[in-house]
Amino acid sequence: MVDTFHKHIRSSLADENLQIALDANAEKRINARIQAMASLPEDWEVMRQQAHAIRLHTIENLDRYLDEFTNHASSNGMILHKADNASRAVEIVSEIAKEKKAKLISKSKTMVSEEIGLNHALEAEGYEVVETDLGEFIIQLRGESPAHIITPAVHLRKEQVGETFKERLGIPYTADIPTMTDAARERLRQSFFNADIGLSGVNFGVAESGTICLVTNEGNGRMVTTLPPVHIALMGIERLVPTMADLSLMLNLLPRSATGQKITVYTNLINRPRQKKDSDGPQERHLILVDNGRRAMRNSPLAEALLCIRCGACLNACPVFAEIGGHAYVNDQGVSSTYPGPIGSIVSPGLFGQKEFGHLARASSLCGACKEACPVDIDLPKLLLRVRAGGVTPNEPQAERKIPSQVSASLKIYTWIASKPGRFSAALKLAGYLSRIVAPKSKWIRLPAFTGWGYSKDLPRPTKRPFRDRWGHGLESEQQVSSRQTKTWENDDPIPETRLEERADRENLILKFSQELTALDGEFTLCKSRDLSRLIANELATLGISTILAWDKTSLPPGLIEDLEGKGIVISDELDSEVKVGITGSEAGIADTGTLVLPSGKGKPQFVSLTPEIHIAILNAKDIYRDLSQGLQLPVITESSTISLISGPSRTADIEMTLTLGVHGPRKVHVFCLKGE
Repeated sequence: MVDTFHKHIRSSLADENLQIALDANAEKRINARIQAMASLPEDWEVMRQQAHAIRLHTIENLDRYLDEFTNHASSNGMILHKADNASRAVEIVSEIAKEKKAKLISKSKTMVSEEIGLNHALEAEGYEVVETDLGEFIIQLRGESPAHIITPAVHLRKEQVGETFKERLGIPYTADIPTMTDAARERLRQSFFNADIGLSGVNFGVAESGTICLVTNEGNGRMVTTLPPVHIALMGIERLVPTMADLSLMLNLLPRSATGQKITVYTNLINRPRQKKDSDGPQERHLILVDNGRRAMRNSPLAEALLCIRCGACLNACPVFAEIGGHAYVNDQGVSSTYPGPIGSIVSPGLFGQKEFGHLARASSLCGACKEACPVDIDLPKLLLRVRAGGVTPNEPQAERKIPSQVSASLKIYTWIASKPGRFSAALKLAGYLSRIVAPKSKWIRLPAFTGWGYSKDLPRPTKRPFRDRWGHGLESEQQVSSRQTKTWENDDPIPETRLEERADRENLILKFSQELTALDGEFTLCKSRDLSRLIANELATLGISTILAWDKTSLPPGLIEDLEGKGIVISDELDSEVKVGITGSEAGIADTGTLVLPSGKGKPQFVSLTPEIHIAILNAKDIYRDLSQGLQLPVITESSTISLISGPSRTADIEMTLTLGVHGPRKVHVFCLKGE
């Protein structure tokens, strides 16, 4: 088992392309996350402790919240299924597909489907299964598993993707990322329109309303949950929050931790299938609640890992993952774990067995970077040590600890040396002197293999002059530190003023919204109602467009449709993938994130904001709210079948972390904000 694991580690370390790709991912992800955290509405530590408390409370009371959630979801018209294990989950999907005589299943990214081996099982039964997330599409073409829970193709460079597209799609070779993204968009386009079933995951379920929440950037998540006649959602039973207020907190933390965004482009809140009043949407929504070891894990020493919200921040922060990548985390058959990195090294043995995946916990330096990055403050190093100790799953005894005699003797000597400051200081100086004799030109010393660390770990060469010798004059005593901290704590500085947007008037909310939207590559025009049709007509003329999709005229400002038709614009409310512009209204705007709130409903087809390349949205200035917590309290959030929170044009960074606009959703979003007369 360990030999197979080590073999994959050696292979990863020797793979030059992988090393370059992983270095780029870690650097960009970490920098983006730092910048995003600086924009949090409250202190990061306070918010993540709140998130930890919410998730812990939910897991401790899981049965109660599952009952509440399922009761509401069922009352809303969702068709619920319970799957105790992977095979039953696959069986349920297959049964639905057979009943609907499905041929094509179009999927957005879902790690639960990877966990249960859904694609291979369905393909073996003759179904065509198409992954529509760009990263998932790439690895499906290559016959690989995801290398990262957020960025599936993180292990690939653009040249490798170009070769894959040339070989599998039959297009000329190119390493130009926008060109490759366009090729994927073109190839996947019809799969959305022709699919018999759309399949997705679930980021969160809201117990108080039975709402399921999906967060995506490319638009494919909206496509598969809107266009096909049947939608199937796979949800791990632990992915619950009690209330909409709790969801708001999670949505502040998840995208910042995962992709360095304040909010994803699309946050979909789904309450029910299509109703009589709705213009579109699936006739059926099936929700499969997957256990697959989660209840057993909840009653184990690894229960805290169920707090995870699958952001991938611990993978990006982990120095080990940054060197070996996700595909190195394998079982004894050489099969990659669905969940790699620090959290995967806990979840995999917790769900699938210590015997098969317990060794993964040793691929960690226990440096604590994963805990520092975790938005729900899971104590990952503690859990990794529990996995190493064994006995974390039922019927598996704690691992017998056999410490080599030479290691035991070394630890005793080290304990004796470290117990006195003088001894320790002298030992450091001696080690520094001897290291320059043993390895005069190297910064690292290779440990002997018998230590157990000599396989792949080197020891940094001790310094000649210890830290305290060089910088001791600048160190503070414990008493000085305590005094300084006390003074800081007890100062009489005034409480900081309430954030600008909280005390701002309407003008400042408009300004904030426009700034956030344009930062997301959206366009913003503030205008009076009487000028709206003229401005839109001028833009359409500039684009050379005479046919558009639009909401019903009763859902748009009075006279707009009539004015546009009077200017020769042909307007349709029928789905047409060739039409380039769609015009919608909006229920509200969220200033903090430049987000539009678009509900489904009569005369409000969802495809109008989704399938065209250009989305024109009309927003009333009076309907701009300060932040997401206010927006999620609007009655429309639970009254509508589906609500789409839209923040700028669709985008991806799945190839070499290079931002590319316009994937499956619009390439351009232009908001016309009406300020009255």
